[in-house]
Amino acid sequence: MIKARHTSFARLTQKDVNAGAARHEMLYAGRMGGARAVFAFCDLSGLDLSGRDLADADFTGAILEEANFEGARLDTASFFGADLRRVNLSAASMRRVDLRGASMRGANMIGADLYEADMREGTIAEKDKYGNLKILLHDLGPSELPAAMMNSANLERAKMTGVIAVQADFTDAIMKGCRLMRANLRQARLTGANLENADLSGCNLTGANLDGCILVGAKLDFATTHGADLTKALMQSAEPNLEEVAIIENLLAAHSRWAQTDGREGRPADLSNRDLRHLTDLSRFTLTALIAPGALFYGANLEGTSLQGSNLAGCDLRSARLGGADLRGVNLSGAQLNHADLRDAKLGPLMISGERLLPARLDNAQARYADLRGADLRRVRLSGCDLSFSNLIDADMRDSEMQGADFSGAKLPGHFAEALAASV
Repeated sequence: MIKARHTSFARLTQKDVNAGAARHEMLYAGRMGGARAVFAFCDLSGLDLSGRDLADADFTGAILEEANFEGARLDTASFFGADLRRVNLSAASMRRVDLRGASMRGANMIGADLYEADMREGTIAEKDKYGNLKILLHDLGPSELPAAMMNSANLERAKMTGVIAVQADFTDAIMKGCRLMRANLRQARLTGANLENADLSGCNLTGANLDGCILVGAKLDFATTHGADLTKALMQSAEPNLEEVAIIENLLAAHSRWAQTDGREGRPADLSNRDLRHLTDLSRFTLTALIAPGALFYGANLEGTSLQGSNLAGCDLRSARLGGADLRGVNLSGAQLNHADLRDAKLGPLMISGERLLPARLDNAQARYADLRGADLRRVRLSGCDLSFSNLIDADMRDSEMQGADFSGAKLPGHFAEALAASV
């Protein structure tokens, strides 16, 4: 419960903010009587604005402590210098939002879309009678994010120079191209975060957990990583060895011939634990019954590829494109499929002889935020699979084994609730 603040800020009621939000929504719907919501330097602490459309609204300098914006649309809104401590912004759309100098200590921003958000330092100024700018608040400082929950948030290309994010949680966050120069990320949790091409120059990463994060193309010049956990972090690969690439392509070509001729020509390939990132387009090969446990396929193009009966246990397929691929009977046990595109993929059982069926395996795999719309998942083994926040709309899940699978926040097909209840 928020206590009344003894400030000069106007304290608004729930009725006040509801009326302001309604007028704002009318304006953007092109209806008469609409007006932009301006809550600058007002006290809205503890109030509920969840699900409201407040794109372009003005919250400059406002007190929003413990307010609820869950699922709200706040694109290009201004929160310049606002107090957002312990605010609920989970699943909110905040694309290109202005958060310069805002305090977000302990804020819940799980799954929020902060594409190109601005969290740099800022200055408040006004024009005098001669048109010159007069500084009202100098050196406001960068945004503060200590202990903030940014799990699975989209921070792609966000401007976070100098941000203070001590002990913040960025687990599985998308931070491609994020500008984090001189940011304080001491003891922050970045497990599984995608920091591809991010600028971490001069960052303080002391004691940070970077286990399994993606640092491909990231700049770490002068960054402090003392005590940081970089276990299984995916780093920038060395310059491709053209001779090695040619050898692997020859192996795959021979495998394709072997698969297409039922073993009369070519030979099967064994690519166990190989780094295949330099082969960006693998969709041109027929990869039936491929042996490649532990191989690195990060970001690979495997759209429409025949991979039925393949052994891909423990593979890194994060952000891989597998739309329409034939994955019947595939072994993806323990594989990483976070953010992979598996739309319309065939993951049903493979008939191998007579009436014998070989089910696909995704047991103990990680498929957080995977796109499985329209996928065939009949009889697939999903025991212990992490499918949290995945998209399973129109997926066929009949007769799947789901013991211990995690579907937290996932978008589920209509028939799935009954099947899930039956498996418990």
